[in-house]
Amino acid sequence: MIKHQAGADPSAVAFDSIHAASKRKADVVLIDTAGRLHTKVHLVEELKKIRRVIAREQPGAPHETLLVLDATTGQNALQQARIFKEALDVTGIVLTKLDGTAKGGIIIGIQEELGIPVQYIGVGEEIEDLQPFTPELFVQSLFDSRT
Repeated sequence: MIKHQAGADPSAVAFDSIHAASKRKADVVLIDTAGRLHTKVHLVEELKKIRRVIAREQPGAPHETLLVLDATTGQNALQQARIFKEALDVTGIVLTKLDGTAKGGIIIGIQEELGIPVQYIGVGEEIEDLQPFTPELFVQSLFDSRT
């Protein structure tokens, strides 16, 4: 785990993470940029800078850029996906909060318009509640009144 003091430049944290992983011969580096609102231009610009730093320090990286969307946000999720895909070249979606009343149907519109595949779904609070996405089960759940 690499972290800096509160208020540190997020790109500096990403830079240090890449270099620490290299020194430790790690195969994977996860960089979590949670809390970035698509409506806050300066936060989106920070994300672009983080991506540039990662690409500069590790050729070919980032290898995966996942956008986590809350299934309860409805149409707002489509706007988020548009902005983040343009800014970061999102490669996949994690759709969370499918354990309540939200069915996550907006993901169909996101797939049709942007072509971003859903890779995982979250159906609860525990780590085992993060599951690989299965399109057939998802479509079935949209029409199943018991889910």
